[in-house]
Amino acid sequence: MSYNHDVHSPNEMVVDTDDYVGAPELTEKEPVAIINPDNLDNDVDQLQDLPLATDYEGMTEIIFPPLVEDPPILEDVVNTWEIESWRSLPKREHGPMFQAGGFPWRILLFPYGNNVDQCSIYLEHGFENPQDIPENWSCCVQFALVLWNPNDPSLYTHHVAHHRFTKEEADWGFTRFYELRKMFNVPFEGGTRPLCEGEAANITAYVRIVKDETGVLWHNFVNYDSKKETGHVGLKNQGATCYLNSLLQSLYFTNAFRKAVYSIPTEKDDSLSNSAYTLQRLFYQLQTSESAVGTNELTKSFGWDTRHIFEQQDVQELSRKLMERMEDKMKGTPYETVLPEMFSGKIKTYISCVNVDYESSRIEDFWDIQLNVSGNKSLLDSFKDYIQVEKMDGENQYYAGDEFKLQDADKGVIFTGFPDVLHLQLKRFEYDIQRDTMMKINDRYEFPDVFDAAPYLIDDADKSEPWTYQLHGVLVHSGDLNAGHYYAFLKPTKDGWFYRYDDDKVTRATMREVLEENFGGEYRTPAGGPLRAPLQQKKSGGTLMRQNSAYMLVYIRQSRLDKILCDVTTEDIPRHLKSKVEEETALREARKKEREEQHLYIGVKVINEETFKHHGGTDMTVFDGDSDDPASPRFYRVLRNMTMEELVAKIAEDMGVEPARVRCWVMVNRQNKTIRPDQPIMDLTPTVEETFQRAQAHRDQSLRLWAEVAEEVTPEGKAIWPTHEPQQNGIIVKNDLILLYLKHFDVEKQELHGAGHVYVSKEKKIEDLHPMIMKKMGWGEKLPSDEKISLWEEIKPTMIEGLKPKQSLKAAELQDGDIICFQRSVERKIDRATIEKRLGLGDKSTTEESAKVSDRCEDVKEYFDFLHHKKVIKFHAHPSKSNPEKYPAFELVLSSKISYDTLSQKAAEQLKVPPTHIRFFTVNAATGNPKVPVKRGATQTLQTILNPTGFSQMNAQRSDAFYFEVLDIPLSELDTKKAIKVNLLSEGITKEETVDVLVAKNGNIGDMIQVLLMKANLDDEGEAGRIRVYEVSQHKVYRELPREYPVISLNDFTTLYAERVPEEEANADEAHFIKVFHFQGELNRTHGVPFRFLLKEGEKFSETKKRLEKRTGLKGKSFEKIKFAVAKAGHFSKPQYLNDDDELWAAAAGDDDSLGLDHPDRTRALRNGVGDLFLR
Repeated sequence: MSYNHDVHSPNEMVVDTDDYVGAPELTEKEPVAIINPDNLDNDVDQLQDLPLATDYEGMTEIIFPPLVEDPPILEDVVNTWEIESWRSLPKREHGPMFQAGGFPWRILLFPYGNNVDQCSIYLEHGFENPQDIPENWSCCVQFALVLWNPNDPSLYTHHVAHHRFTKEEADWGFTRFYELRKMFNVPFEGGTRPLCEGEAANITAYVRIVKDETGVLWHNFVNYDSKKETGHVGLKNQGATCYLNSLLQSLYFTNAFRKAVYSIPTEKDDSLSNSAYTLQRLFYQLQTSESAVGTNELTKSFGWDTRHIFEQQDVQELSRKLMERMEDKMKGTPYETVLPEMFSGKIKTYISCVNVDYESSRIEDFWDIQLNVSGNKSLLDSFKDYIQVEKMDGENQYYAGDEFKLQDADKGVIFTGFPDVLHLQLKRFEYDIQRDTMMKINDRYEFPDVFDAAPYLIDDADKSEPWTYQLHGVLVHSGDLNAGHYYAFLKPTKDGWFYRYDDDKVTRATMREVLEENFGGEYRTPAGGPLRAPLQQKKSGGTLMRQNSAYMLVYIRQSRLDKILCDVTTEDIPRHLKSKVEEETALREARKKEREEQHLYIGVKVINEETFKHHGGTDMTVFDGDSDDPASPRFYRVLRNMTMEELVAKIAEDMGVEPARVRCWVMVNRQNKTIRPDQPIMDLTPTVEETFQRAQAHRDQSLRLWAEVAEEVTPEGKAIWPTHEPQQNGIIVKNDLILLYLKHFDVEKQELHGAGHVYVSKEKKIEDLHPMIMKKMGWGEKLPSDEKISLWEEIKPTMIEGLKPKQSLKAAELQDGDIICFQRSVERKIDRATIEKRLGLGDKSTTEESAKVSDRCEDVKEYFDFLHHKKVIKFHAHPSKSNPEKYPAFELVLSSKISYDTLSQKAAEQLKVPPTHIRFFTVNAATGNPKVPVKRGATQTLQTILNPTGFSQMNAQRSDAFYFEVLDIPLSELDTKKAIKVNLLSEGITKEETVDVLVAKNGNIGDMIQVLLMKANLDDEGEAGRIRVYEVSQHKVYRELPREYPVISLNDFTTLYAERVPEEEANADEAHFIKVFHFQGELNRTHGVPFRFLLKEGEKFSETKKRLEKRTGLKGKSFEKIKFAVAKAGHFSKPQYLNDDDELWAAAAGDDDSLGLDHPDRTRALRNGVGDLFLR
């Protein structure tokens, strides 16, 4: 018997001419897999009392293996093709047509093999014409093909497979069916005759048509549309948070929860950092989208970064955190009780005396129930296990107070009420103490479609309404602990189908898929027996084990189904959410259309007189600048086939002038990498694309223009242009006028900006520009006698040349598009005061004033040097060393040539602190965290600090930012101190505060304590008690440090703690102390803050616990859940747990014994580095 999923179709094969005796060739379009029957399940040793090939009924019974999916059988059909002369067949032949399931079928045979040395046999649907195949036609078929000897029906071989036949996949079968060399002359296995005797052989097709209940049985999911097939969409997979997708789909289809989420008021906080708003957006998209939805917005609003997304998180913890967050968002609204009523039940923990009327109990809320899988066969067994009663008798009697003393008692939990929606967490993952790791429990564990929860309720619970629960969701994990996949089966409606939500794919599911296939354990046949592994494994007696099993179940109380699965319409969606998402969708569609049509358009960047006047930098503009900047070019996206005349009209309309008054100049890249106007466009008939191609191409592939507006027009409104004026004969005349651009540098304001343009004859002198400049600037006809106008040519940003007044424009080699920079200069006479000022002499106020203006640029050349070296630097308060609220972030525009001292001066002016009291830190480029402090150097500049030499260093830090710390002492004095981080404890060990202190390097622990008291604003030791300082390593006390211990010897790899010595320990003997630490389950899984504790001889541990409660500051339930154990020295020691009657003094008699507090690590700082799961 053979059974293979990977057999393929020979569809669209091309066979060579008849005179070619080799194997036929395939087209490259659809290759065929090579199937080797030697590897298939065809071992006769395993088969007893085989029927003859003519016994069709008997063959049908043994030939088909059970299918895992167990689909209903619609029809079984058997058809035999009798071949009388095998060798006379063509290279590709069809058998006779027959009907099965109402469709035509036939056998497809390659008698000489399909490019192999074996005969190839396939089953093919019999539609002759593709047009006859119904639209979206498919048929699910399990089939077997039997090749047998008609003279001896006991000689046969067969293979079996199943396939979803479609219009595209018309045939399926076996390329390597049987070896040709054995077929005609070699006796068949166990017989004396060949399989094909005298050229005759029969091929029988056993065709079983099965029902496709879900519409996706054996589907290849090519071009599958979840929305079209199911009406639902999936969620995209982000990483290791597949369980997140399952949980979100489960909550989404808890319709009452979706309605409650929609009710959260988010109108005033519709930012993507608000998790309630992003959850609303996600639900809205799931409700309206046509394709799978992403969860990136939601996880970012949780505050998760990439690390959190790719960590295997805890679905129970995420569910609880998400509920807490949504419940917080609903407080103060009419819906604040909706979630507790929907998801929260109550459970009673009790200890009840058997012989006296005494009970200790408490009732708590629960949002989900964790049920043991290990040791239980079903959900009902787990519930029984959960509420089973523990007998407290013998040595374990319960102390019932002074009145009843020790009594036999029953201890346990019982439910007082279940919620409408019951979340059950199945403990599929448990810690294996032998392997020292978490393991997945794959045991078979059954759960029903419906169950009655009443037996698990307290006797006096309200049972006026049935406590029957209906299965709504099954969340599944497939794989092992480290590499698994998550998906969910959910039932969106009360009486509808279950659907499988597997990330972005949604399919309909059968109840077998929902229940049986997620029980775990071994695969089972429809009859209930174990499904054996393939024959190769069968000899070892192994069974096939499932890798997929349910880890969370969602049940809904039957009487509340209509309430929980209520209709959610568009009316329930907040209006602001709907409109905003629709706007974003429309914008995305517009951008998509824009991208699709991008090849039809070209960008045009236009500068004019107005943009030039706003420009305060080098050249004429920044072509890639901020579009909102008034100095940036005006951008137009126009069709490439638009004429220049139409473009000029568009530009003129935007500028508010007549098109006839606008003339565009093409801007080109000069050899010195500046961009300047080159020549005007006089012919407006070409298209924009043609004009762009004629102009020099630019890096950003857009047409760059300068739009000139004519200052003079004729009475008819025609523009008069100073140069390039077209004559009546159509010839354009270029006279000796050149176009120059003017920039003004204001020394007092330290500003540079455009001042317009002028046309000047080449024969004019430089000084002839003065009257034009004065007119442009409105300075009158004459400057004061002690002032003059100085001019420079901006050749390129790093080349600014002074212009001689008597030199002609021609001699200065000026041309169209050149930029002239000018400033008003005061001619001061050099007197004694000026000399003293320059030398830094004179009074103090004069010196300070000089220092403040020392970085002022006195002329255009200096200012351009500043522009070339300027950097925008961001300053942020150090996250742990400075207060960001007191010192908010700021930006400064600085020259990269300034010194460290000037940098400090500039930052100090902004912070209003002395420059000597600031310390800078560079910023890690990858993490954004502070790096090491910047050391002050006499020769250092801003450039060398932010861009140190060395490629690796440059990559390691940002070149545009600093962190700063405002110091209490000058930086120079700081170098003599040692920085120490001290964890200050108050209120036992529950309140911990980290304090950074600076202590002289030659100081000791006593000096450090004095600094700590001052820094933390604590009372003096004489008034409030002595301070104890001790070192901690791996959450255990390493040693207590004496006062005289030098701080320079402190270990950087231990943690330092400081605390007030409790009053009862003030004068105690050192030998009477024990070290105390926290652990979880195993002694090496330490956590929390360790401490020293005073032992008392003869004290019962029940009394010791009271002192421990006071010493730790842990109260109530947190303390009650702690188990106490003595830990002996040694790597392999086991915790020795203590009872109330024990004496800690006696139990911990060894010098190295310590006391361990066994309780869960609430910080979840796990050994693999995963932090506590959080939602922002």
